[in-house]
Amino acid sequence: MLKGKFPQHYQGFSLLEVLVAVVILAIGLLGLAALQISGLRYISASNMRYQAMVQAVDMSERMRANMAGVGNGSYSNVSGVGSNPGCISTSCSPSGIAATDIYQWNTTNSQVLPSGTGTVTQNGNLYVITVTWTEPSGFGSAAQQQNFSLSFTP
Repeated sequence: MLKGKFPQHYQGFSLLEVLVAVVILAIGLLGLAALQISGLRYISASNMRYQAMVQAVDMSERMRANMAGVGNGSYSNVSGVGSNPGCISTSCSPSGIAATDIYQWNTTNSQVLPSGTGTVTQNGNLYVITVTWTEPSGFGSAAQQQNFSLSFTP
């Protein structure tokens, strides 16, 4: 019907125009995929920071629950997993409760965070709880060590 109204060179898209449109669409989709991957990486990093904060607060609450152990210095200069005294089923001393707290806390740190460890240092009445973990950086990049510190007075 409309055959006579349009010149021959306006009768549709050429193969080259379709190819250019497909290339532009592919580049756009690759950009969206890259944004999605970046978003997932940031969500993962945020989750690790949240877990570190929860672990630091957990140790501060353990210390507040065992003020006798805090008073006798059982929580001063904590590092490493330590050993489980196994006194929970029997009667624990404040030092035994502190040793159990340290063991459980650092065991959980290593389970919820990649290469997760925790330390507690004392400076007078101020305690600093630090949780350290390794966070993957991205494709081809080395992992970076991150930490979260909480200062408090029990």
